Amino acid sequence: MMPLPLHVDPALSHSLGAALSLVFLFGAWQKLHEREEFAGILENYRLLPVAMVGWMAYLLPLIEAVAGLLLLFQETRLPGALLAFALLLLVTSAVAINLVRGYSEIECGCGGFSDGVSGQVITWGLVLRNLALIAALPWIAGQSVVREMVWIDYTTVACATLALLGLYALVSQLLATQPRLDALRNS
Repeated sequence: MMPLPLHVDPALSHSLGAALSLVFLFGAWQKLHEREEFAGILENYRLLPVAMVGWMAYLLPLIEAVAGLLLLFQETRLPGALLAFALLLLVTSAVAINLVRGYSEIECGCGGFSDGVSGQVITWGLVLRNLALIAALPWIAGQSVVREMVWIDYTTVACATLALLGLYALVSQLLATQPRLDALRNS
């Protein structure tokens, strides 16, 4: 596959790709590890026929894991970004549909760096976080500027990946905590 016509420094695309890859892989592992709980969360979204919930609780994390693996390597980053885009668009749409319906007490089932697959209810902040992840995909899948990576680039990639993971965890924790703080404030 041809990369996107966006020219990106390889350290940036490697950092973003590695961070999103780890978010997806860790989230997929949690969902597969807690599959019954994840199936219950999927059912609460009320978007799937009950007969499909069980196999979707298995299929969605597998797709997430495949996208995470594809994002790790430069040669497979474009198909990984396309798969990640489709998955993020799907889950973000499910969250937005339920928020518009007024169902804001549904656990997101995000996995990742929160308390397992549950522990965070859906909010518009979650939609914005996912849109930010979608916005990063062209930078991940863009054609890297041709230059030799040296030791400082690899150090930069490692540190930037850790910083991006920390930022993702911080935003996720803030999103998980905000509804609880609102409830305390209103009581």
